[in-house]
Amino acid sequence: MADITAVGEILIDLTQTGANEAGIPLFAANPGGAPANVAVAAARLGADVAFIGKVGRDGFGGYLRKVLQQNGVCSDGLRTADAPTTMAIVSVDSTGERDFRFVRGSDCLLSPEEIDESAIQKSKVLHFGSVSLTAGEARSAAIFAARAAHQAGILVSYDPNYRPALWFSEQEAVEWMALPLPLVDILKLSEEELPLLSGCAELEEGSRRLAQRGISLVLITLGGAGVFCRWQDETFLVSGVKVQVADTNGAGDTFLGAVLSCLCRRGAQPLEGLTRAELEEILAFANRAAACTCSRSGAIPAMPTLAELEGGAF
Repeated sequence: MADITAVGEILIDLTQTGANEAGIPLFAANPGGAPANVAVAAARLGADVAFIGKVGRDGFGGYLRKVLQQNGVCSDGLRTADAPTTMAIVSVDSTGERDFRFVRGSDCLLSPEEIDESAIQKSKVLHFGSVSLTAGEARSAAIFAARAAHQAGILVSYDPNYRPALWFSEQEAVEWMALPLPLVDILKLSEEELPLLSGCAELEEGSRRLAQRGISLVLITLGGAGVFCRWQDETFLVSGVKVQVADTNGAGDTFLGAVLSCLCRRGAQPLEGLTRAELEEILAFANRAAACTCSRSGAIPAMPTLAELEGGAF
């Protein structure tokens, strides 16, 4: 039985690493995709994790399967398609901020029939993100997985990861990103995504509106400032960790993977009996994990291990 089952896109992040002497940008083919990032982050931090997604029958697809396996993530649910493995082209500016352009392929083709419902029902947490809701059969697959978990009493974790380039309009994005909210127990979103889903940019009010929709734990990431949390009608801020930023790619996914891994250590019902003090410790740990990722380049390759964090490096 996996602690966490993640469903969604796994892809190649063609991440800018610099430029050559002629000024031509240089890119590295890093493994990525938000749900896959969360899966690897959680596994590196001690959780038992499985991944369900789809790659192409190509070199990149085989490489991504190997990455999951090397990082201790069960890849039995990773399907293959004749379409190419999906790519995200990630350009990075001087501050470490990213610009995304996607070349979609196999990730869109994951179907509900390819979701192992029994595996989800044996997990403590089902995690997915909104990129799966942008196109193809993957829309139905993600919602099917979330509904199966919800009906089985499994915690549902959701990251409404807004990528404007993947939607025809902001209105379409908001409609689809909000659709799964009644199924969600743990919501992680950025400060920029808060008004899209709540209709309010103010942290207190925006998080209150989301909690009114039945979401137990709302986490709003604030970059270097840390995370704003709403839990059991209380709100509080856990400060971030200062670090020299090399690349912010994968930081939010590392944060969420760290949160989920810590929660799963609490037992079969990860939120049951959770106190504010305990949650603050979990979020401080997750902030440290995210800071470590920001200090290095790439997404999955930059993620810390439990030994690194326990050793006090961050």
